[in-house]
Amino acid sequence: MSERIGFIGLGLMGTGFTKRLIATGHEVIGYDPDPARMDEAVKRGVQAAASAADVAKASDIVLICVINTAAFEDATLGVRGVVASDISGKVVVDHSTAEIKATLRVAELLQTRGAQFVDAPVSGGPGAAETGTLAIMAGGSEAAIARIAPVMRHLGVITHMGGTGAGQATKLVNQTIVLTNYCVLAEALRLGEAYGVDTTKIAQALAAGHAGSNLMPVLLPRMIAKDFRPLGYVRQILKDLEMLQAAAANEHIAMPMAAQALTLYRLLAASGRSELDGSAVVTLYPEQK
Repeated sequence: MSERIGFIGLGLMGTGFTKRLIATGHEVIGYDPDPARMDEAVKRGVQAAASAADVAKASDIVLICVINTAAFEDATLGVRGVVASDISGKVVVDHSTAEIKATLRVAELLQTRGAQFVDAPVSGGPGAAETGTLAIMAGGSEAAIARIAPVMRHLGVITHMGGTGAGQATKLVNQTIVLTNYCVLAEALRLGEAYGVDTTKIAQALAAGHAGSNLMPVLLPRMIAKDFRPLGYVRQILKDLEMLQAAAANEHIAMPMAAQALTLYRLLAASGRSELDGSAVVTLYPEQK
């Protein structure tokens, strides 16, 4: 591969991303502030860097996937962030879910340093990252999108949504649909249980109708089995829902369904379940005796 790929953030999603990139023939230089994550990444073939700045120095395209806006700003603008290196002629791609205002601010600063920037949040989870089946929603210039397209094709389906910030705005749309559905599916499951249906067949029974979705056959079995090992943490979902409500408030948009989901995830986090998978929202709904 002609482009050298850097990756900042080697958590659940970063693990899936880097596995896929290596499997498709890319050399990957990576960094994460957690030494344990670094050790695991090196074992699977990632070349270790000592900082985000070192990743940028060694790479042509720098991919970032970190937990929140603060981590994104640190990875890019921090003392040992991307801007601490010469980034002229490089492309920085943010796959995190970050605030739009911060995205615009970081993009402007990186561009003054000669780099191109794309906000390209994703949907599909760690499994889709590893299999290259992510939905990638991108904001940025035509030139920047064209530059990263060959790499993105190995990771999923990329759609250019508009200028800088459009990717993050589209991710908010995605989260509105997905995260309210977590709560709706939990309610639907309890209804089915109360009436004695074979809940393991719900996804199959509804697949051909309007209720069918690619989320249902993934989420319902985890709820039924009470398998709440994290593929996406409750704390991450809460962060996204808080961000969504703040963005809606900025534009005076009423989002009552998303507000209810936010309340439920606040309750879930307050009850000490922040480190569980988001499907654990079903535990807020009493089981029928």
